[in-house]
Amino acid sequence: MSLFWRIFVLNAVVLGAATALLLWAPVTVSAPVRLTEAVILLGGLVVLLAANAVLLRIGLAPLGRLKKVMTTVDLLRPGQRLPASGGGEVAEVIRTFNAMLERLEQERATSSARALQAQEAERRRIAQELHDEVGQSMTAILLGLKRAAARAPEPLREELYEVRETTRDSLDEVRRLVRRLRPGVLDDLGLVSALTSLTEDFAAHTGLRIARRFDADLPALEPETELVLYRVTQESLTNAARHADAGQVTVDLRHAGSHVVLAITDDGCGVQAPREGAGIRGMRERALLIGASLDVTSAPRTGTQVKLTAPVSGKQA
Repeated sequence: MSLFWRIFVLNAVVLGAATALLLWAPVTVSAPVRLTEAVILLGGLVVLLAANAVLLRIGLAPLGRLKKVMTTVDLLRPGQRLPASGGGEVAEVIRTFNAMLERLEQERATSSARALQAQEAERRRIAQELHDEVGQSMTAILLGLKRAAARAPEPLREELYEVRETTRDSLDEVRRLVRRLRPGVLDDLGLVSALTSLTEDFAAHTGLRIARRFDADLPALEPETELVLYRVTQESLTNAARHADAGQVTVDLRHAGSHVVLAITDDGCGVQAPREGAGIRGMRERALLIGASLDVTSAPRTGTQVKLTAPVSGKQA
């Protein structure tokens, strides 16, 4: 039944009930109208209007649910659908909306996959240039400073040693950036070693106390899944160091049936409702690439937890 006929039938039922009451009810209207007759007529009008409102509310309820979903839908949280049973224009509109959501989610996942792949490729290129160009140039500078310091007189020698140490510290920072941009240990030694190296590096440079809890029976994962787990851990640690005012962070990776669950929990200040900034939305986009779900829970003075549940088999976009 179309929306027009649905509303027409509802009003026809109300008007038919009113006509039946006028035909068969023992109520008459005098001239002038008596008080009791006016009360009865006004009461009947109120009943008819209430019945009409209730019936219209029931008939148009699917449109209200559709409006709510349209205003709150988030493509980074896929699977939000409305049930569309029966025929009629309203059911057809809901089915069309569900089909549009399905198409938009697929297009968003595809575009996000391309963007993130391009981002990873650019990170690898920058890391390679830092390693090959900047790293080698700074290594050559260190060797030159060492030779110059060996031949320099005593007052100048001390200054050259200080410059060499500063250059060495800068070279260590460049190497640290290279490891963050392109986690070579992830390809060479696997996820657990990469996460261990990442957490140790963060603890050394930020002062955070980081506890690691890794299952011993973790299954083999797709390379894309391992990269997403690594990047989500990296972003979560960065957020904890920059925004959470945390003293300790726990990184928990466990095997749960057909999924692996990564949980990063800090003891920071927390927030009432975690703001979906670029970092969290970036993690959600990465989670979509492998068919994973990402949950961020936080409360004031109780810290924040980032939980990623990823399928073992992986899901390539």
